[in-house]
Amino acid sequence: MKFLHKYMRAIGFSEFSNRKKLKELLTDVIINSEQRSYTLNQDEIMLGEFCKNFADNIGIAVCGEFDDDDKFIYDYYYPYLIGNGITSYEDVSVERHAAKDSYAGICDDMKVGISLIFYLRNMIPYVKALTKGKLPVRGTSVTLSGLSISGNIMMPIMKNEEQKQRVKRNSANRSSLLAAARKGDEEAIETLTLEDMDMYTTISRRIQKEDIFSLVDTYFMPYGIECDQYSVLGEIVAMRLVTNHVTGEQIYILTICCNELTFDVCINIIDLFGEPQVGRRFKGIIWLQGFINFPKED
Repeated sequence: MKFLHKYMRAIGFSEFSNRKKLKELLTDVIINSEQRSYTLNQDEIMLGEFCKNFADNIGIAVCGEFDDDDKFIYDYYYPYLIGNGITSYEDVSVERHAAKDSYAGICDDMKVGISLIFYLRNMIPYVKALTKGKLPVRGTSVTLSGLSISGNIMMPIMKNEEQKQRVKRNSANRSSLLAAARKGDEEAIETLTLEDMDMYTTISRRIQKEDIFSLVDTYFMPYGIECDQYSVLGEIVAMRLVTNHVTGEQIYILTICCNELTFDVCINIIDLFGEPQVGRRFKGIIWLQGFINFPKED
């Protein structure tokens, strides 16, 4: 039995510290699962995934395969947060992890400026489409969510309505320039380069007298050496407090807007410094998960 997943505390299991309790918990997920998914992979092996929620939209998934006697063989598990809404309509690429039958998704969303790499949460539908030779699937979207074990609440940057509209216009203009640059438009590339140079000069001058977080409203940056972990700063647009019905621990589910991407983040109340409110900002490290929304088959 593999030991405790680092992000289990994000869903309210901070006190699970021995293998016996973990084994009992995962056995309960398999036996009393609320959602079960199966499919054959390209090697004709039956894969299975068992999911159970322990709070609203928060739970554990146990994955493995079935042997020739139809006995389920446990392979790995992970905590999850079911996100709401659509985060991005950009195309998604998927690659299998080297060590196990789990997958990473890659989404190039121009609003962020980097390739978003996430842990694929709906592995079974992807493997099913792969086995049937239906990839690539057109018309997909992705719903991102994040689990955090370290976060802070920060006050917002005050902006009047005119400043908010200016930010939206600048963002829309930059997105169109990025789209043109990706197609090889040299004028767009030059314009973006000049804008970045101007921004660097402005920030270098102002940072001498101002706090960095009064200049930077939001960011989305890779964190550490694991490719699906990010350092984020975003505005809280919605929030709720849920309780893990096994441990009684309370978890915040924050909907944040970060670099114009909107997604949910869950964090244990004991790991969050400060009191979250709509309009304030969340700053923290997240493990990014993604759910690919495949179009419904006729």
